[in-house]
Amino acid sequence: MTKTAQIEIPNILERYELKYHIPFELIEPISDFVRPYCYLDEYSAREENGFYIINNLYLDSPFYTFLNNRLEGAEKRFNMRIRTYGMNPVPPYFFEIKYKTGDIIRKFRTKCKYENAEEIFNCTNAVEKYGFKGRDAENMNLFQRLAVTYNIEPKVFTQYSRKAWISDTDDYARVTFDIDLRCMEADLFILRPDLSKMVSYDYETIFQPGCNTILELKCYTSNVPAWIMDLVSTFHLKRSSFSKYTNGALKILGDCRSYLKSTDSSDR
Repeated sequence: MTKTAQIEIPNILERYELKYHIPFELIEPISDFVRPYCYLDEYSAREENGFYIINNLYLDSPFYTFLNNRLEGAEKRFNMRIRTYGMNPVPPYFFEIKYKTGDIIRKFRTKCKYENAEEIFNCTNAVEKYGFKGRDAENMNLFQRLAVTYNIEPKVFTQYSRKAWISDTDDYARVTFDIDLRCMEADLFILRPDLSKMVSYDYETIFQPGCNTILELKCYTSNVPAWIMDLVSTFHLKRSSFSKYTNGALKILGDCRSYLKSTDSSDR
C-alpha cells in the first residue's frame, strides 16, 4: 500500500536504531512480513526496484574528533552531516546532528529549501538571513554552535541505496534496507557525487558472514511495536552495528592512522 501524503521525519526525534546484517535474499521476505503494518516510503514507491539514493556529506573536526569518539567506543557521541537525495540532488537539503547515548539516538534535523547549502553552512547568522523558523531555527543554531566549537569541515561523502517502509499502525516506526555502499574523500564542500572518485566499501569483511545488506528497525524509545519484536524472532535476527561514516572514513584513510588520535590512555 502507498500513501499520497507522507508524514515527514520530525525535527527532533528520539528513537532506537536496531541494526542487523542480513543477506540480500532476505529483503523480499522481510518486506512481505512488514507489509501488513507498513507502506513504502514515498521515495521507494517512485522507484521500480524500491531503492532510492541517499547522500551524506559527513563533517568532522580537523583531527577527526567524532571519528575517534566512535573508534574508542565513547558512550556518548555524535556526528554531523548534510543529507541529500538522488544522483542529482535538489533542495530540500537536511542539516543533521545525531547524538548516541547507549542504545538511544537523538536526531536534530533542519530542512533547508535553499540551493546554496554551502553559503548557509558558512553563514554565521543563517537563521536570521534565511528566515529559518521554529524547530528548524533552533536546530540550525545548534548546528552552527557545534560547527564553530569543533571547527568542523567536510571529510567524507557517502552514498547508498535504500528501500524503506513506514508504519501506518504506529506513531513512528521504520524498516530500511541499505545496499551498495560507496564513498569518497570530501575535502571540499560537495553535495553531488563525483562518480569517478567513488569507491565501494561494502566488502565482505565488514559484514557478518554471508551478509551484504544493512537492515535497520527504527521506532520511538517509548514504544517498540510488537510486530518488530515478532520480525526479529521470526527471522532469527542477531543484532549488530554499522557506522557508514566510520567505515567510509577508514576506507579512505586506509592505514594512515596518523590522522587519528593515539589510543594510548594518556591521550584520553
